[in-house]
Amino acid sequence: MVHIEKKPWVETPLIESASLSKTAGCRVFLKLELLQPSGSFKTRGIGNLIRNALQDPANAGKQLHFFSSSGGNAGLAAVHAARDLGCPCTVIVPHSTKPMMIQKLWDAGATDVSQHGDSWFEADTYLRKTFIEGQDVEVAATRNIYVPPFDHPDVWQGAATMVDEIERQMPVREGGGFPADVVVCSVGGGGLFNGIVEGLGQHMQSRPDRGKVRVLAVETKGADSLALALRERGLKSLPAITSLATSLGALQVAPQTLKNALSPPAGVEVSSVVGSDAEAARGSIRLADEARLQVELACGISVEVGSSAARLKEFVPDLTPETRVVIIVCGGSNITSEMLVQYRGKLQEGWS
Repeated sequence: MVHIEKKPWVETPLIESASLSKTAGCRVFLKLELLQPSGSFKTRGIGNLIRNALQDPANAGKQLHFFSSSGGNAGLAAVHAARDLGCPCTVIVPHSTKPMMIQKLWDAGATDVSQHGDSWFEADTYLRKTFIEGQDVEVAATRNIYVPPFDHPDVWQGAATMVDEIERQMPVREGGGFPADVVVCSVGGGGLFNGIVEGLGQHMQSRPDRGKVRVLAVETKGADSLALALRERGLKSLPAITSLATSLGALQVAPQTLKNALSPPAGVEVSSVVGSDAEAARGSIRLADEARLQVELACGISVEVGSSAARLKEFVPDLTPETRVVIIVCGGSNITSEMLVQYRGKLQEGWS
């Protein structure tokens, strides 16, 4: 096995926010994943998958070329990680992808960016059939590697690395136990959520004094595929994504996501939370005003839920001023100052 020391992700800061703690009625900490090289948490999971592929003995001596079917944050993460580890990365995006995002992929160092299909599903199907399926990997000197946006154990393992950092960065709790009471994270297909739940499970397993940690799995209405699966007690697909938080736009969560939500590890409790696009916009604006940080709506919804006393008390009834809440500021590149101005205007006009 080839051992690669370099990791394409970085340790991100954890800061306690006095202003958000005041509105939440507890201690609020922000895990600043928007500071990853690609601008989002996806650098961890996708970076871990790419790094593991390079270390896989089955790939020894081969030139690896990575392929991502996401025109959003997963695509950017793949390009950044592959470039940092010295490999080419091609991204296939649907025709609906904004020119701004396509340019960001090129600027990040994509080997190629091409458009195919009207949706991520069509772009992904084209990618697999054209570049991944039917390879003669035994003979060819080059191997094409598929980079899934969320549904892979390597992706979850990479996301779980932030749990180690959170434990190390937070103030030590008197009497032991994991130093956070609540972790708030956004859910699309479940890459981040699975990493958080499984990372917490590993920590709690090694602690006889573990107590419990509640994970608030947050979605927006119209991209709430986990909430749908939980209601149906099985995997179901949304008919369409109608939320503006398009980064949460997985029609169906990964099977492991539903499993972790229904039967999380000992010491971990999961609550599904669904908010509106307007709430997500308030969260993005709140973070920009209070911390001078810009995040897209898919992240803003977690900020709003995690910094609202009323919202928190719905799911954490024993909330006190000493309760410790960590919001995963997952980031995202589909945001500009002009978009925040538009959101602010719509909220002032009564958007709810």
